[in-house]
Amino acid sequence: MREAAERDAPLALMVRTPDEPGVLHALTRVILEHGANITYVDIAERREDGTTVYFELENLEGASADALIGDLGSLPMVQAIERAPSFGKVYGKRIIVVGGGAQVGQVVVGAVAEADRHNIRGEKISVDTIPLVGEEELAAATRAVARLPRAVALVLAGALMGGDVARAAREIREKGIIVLSLNMPGSVPDAADLVVSDPVQCGVMAVMAVSESARFDIARQRGKRY
Repeated sequence: MREAAERDAPLALMVRTPDEPGVLHALTRVILEHGANITYVDIAERREDGTTVYFELENLEGASADALIGDLGSLPMVQAIERAPSFGKVYGKRIIVVGGGAQVGQVVVGAVAEADRHNIRGEKISVDTIPLVGEEELAAATRAVARLPRAVALVLAGALMGGDVARAAREIREKGIIVLSLNMPGSVPDAADLVVSDPVQCGVMAVMAVSESARFDIARQRGKRY
């Protein structure tokens, strides 16, 4: 599981500016001057009257954070600035479910039910899905999981998957993503960390694999089929 998903940014900011060249450079220059590390940045909103840039920052405490906010707010192009809860606090770790619509739906039933138990106790685990068909699209979606912020696990839920999808699964496993697969024809099950025949149970086990509170060690389950 990727270390970045385990950390929560101590400071998250929404900065409203005009939509024009050089704005991001000016903002990051001030952040650099304060010695803060940018762990995540996104253009959260883009309209004709301006844009909102979302930052998650670390290496800042107390007065240093207030000084940074003050210096950012003093820039001529900054229209508004406010603190926000980080995505880690709001949505936590992300489980991505990709594959056929019927199978995806059943995996999500199990994943959401299990995530609910953990989230009630204060943990944050979210579930994202996209039903897809076709080797090219499935492989592209699989590789993209490694680029998604806070994504820690992928469930490949379909009736037949192999070829480039299996290669993509192996690639993202090397980058720290946990890969679960339904038991299906094709080479994808051989490329996954764990294979589960029942889609609802597969969703449950995906959440257990990423949870900090569940007594489930994915390292001891790798290569097994249920």
